[in-house]
Amino acid sequence: MEADLAELERALGHEFTKPELLVRALTHRSLAHEHAHEKGYEETAGTGDNERLEFLGDAVLGLVVAEALFEVHPEWQEGELTRVRAQLVSRQHMAIVASAVGLGKYLRLSRGEDKSGLRQKSTVLSNTMEAVIAALFLDGGLESVRSFTRRIVMGEAAEHLAEELRSGAALGNYKSALQERLQAERAGTPVYRVKSESGPDHRKRFLVEVRLKPEAGEPGTPLARGTGSTKKYAEQDAARRALERMTAEEAGLSVEQKEQAAE
Repeated sequence: MEADLAELERALGHEFTKPELLVRALTHRSLAHEHAHEKGYEETAGTGDNERLEFLGDAVLGLVVAEALFEVHPEWQEGELTRVRAQLVSRQHMAIVASAVGLGKYLRLSRGEDKSGLRQKSTVLSNTMEAVIAALFLDGGLESVRSFTRRIVMGEAAEHLAEELRSGAALGNYKSALQERLQAERAGTPVYRVKSESGPDHRKRFLVEVRLKPEAGEPGTPLARGTGSTKKYAEQDAARRALERMTAEEAGLSVEQKEQAAE
């Protein structure tokens, strides 16, 4: 474990004075529960796992990204700053960051969850990355988080988003993200159909449904519906809702929670 931690510390750009913080950040609740069960005592919520650190890491990350964007782009207004920050701190992007530092192989999971493939799930990776950021903050202060965030979390991604903004392109291409995710999972190809139009010509509202591309003669599997003032915006909204629903399912949420995630 020590060699692994040293390797991860190099990727993070920080040597921990309290390595137990990093160990805690890497510990999934399944392992904490397994240890409690093996030792024969009742597990106390939030002890031994990284969930409290996730909460702190999310807040620290938002602050540091906002600070960096505020300093680097004095020409941007609140809306532009908010849009780019949302992309940089999103679960999807944090899973990419986690992959960049090879975080998956360091996760501390129960034996059962390790065999289930949880180590590769984007939701787990993004949550753990937030916990690691909290550990960086607690061990090295904001400066350690700033260094990692500007180098890895922002890096080229921030430049690409800034270029999209300058070119007038819409940030948050959820259609592309959905297609890439479905292709990666070999689930199929998304197709979009307008279900209805409403309102006068100057205030149109479109309802679009996204489905998996059907086989010959099959209706296809519905993923989500979205609305917008144009067909393009409605398609993006449908793709966004489909991604959120898939993430909710991956996280094992209840039916009611899945419905809320897709709204």
